[in-house]
Amino acid sequence: MTFLEKINYYMPELIQSLQETCIMLGYSMIITLLIGLPLGIALFLSNPSIKELNRNYYWAFNFLITFIRSFPYLLFVISLIPLTRLILGSAFGPYPSIIPLSIVGIAIFSRLVEQVLLDIPGEIKTLAESLGATKFKYIWNFILVESRSGIILAYTTTAVSMVSYSTVMGIVGGGGIGDFAIRYGYQSYENEIMYFSIIIIIISVFIIQMLGNNISRKLDKRK
Repeated sequence: MTFLEKINYYMPELIQSLQETCIMLGYSMIITLLIGLPLGIALFLSNPSIKELNRNYYWAFNFLITFIRSFPYLLFVISLIPLTRLILGSAFGPYPSIIPLSIVGIAIFSRLVEQVLLDIPGEIKTLAESLGATKFKYIWNFILVESRSGIILAYTTTAVSMVSYSTVMGIVGGGGIGDFAIRYGYQSYENEIMYFSIIIIIISVFIIQMLGNNISRKLDKRK
């Protein structure tokens, strides 16, 4: 078969794998944003150099995030199979894959958010205190506004990393484009299909990065 004939032959499986990847990434990135952003703010506020909260909070959060990020991802996914099965009743498929992806995404994003917030000039806090801002208003109206461009870039970086992590899920039955590349490309000795899948992944990463860069540029207060 020619290359186009092969693509047409495997098209149903390719479309299904793309749908599975979208499910994994879509839900996990939403969870990452909803939990990772507040956790990143908590890390920032409890940082010993900020001294807004008891520093014990910081070391607890710091240990947990460092532990998750240092855990080999494939082994991390395998170790979570009992928990995933307990929560969802199954450990295989795109939906169970959301749990390990979300946990890793939260760890990555919260750490990046902390780093972005630590770069905020100290004058912002002084201004907020002089205006009598409450802690909530300080977070919402000052530090998030000041750091929104950097947070978008941090979220974009996390999304790019998650694309890479999602390709591993096929090894444990999660499906996705990575699983398609391995099963219908590498294991079937169809190198053209494997490289075509890799190109799709690379293009998706470029699109995510470009969108993130453009949004960040538009929200950058310095421009």
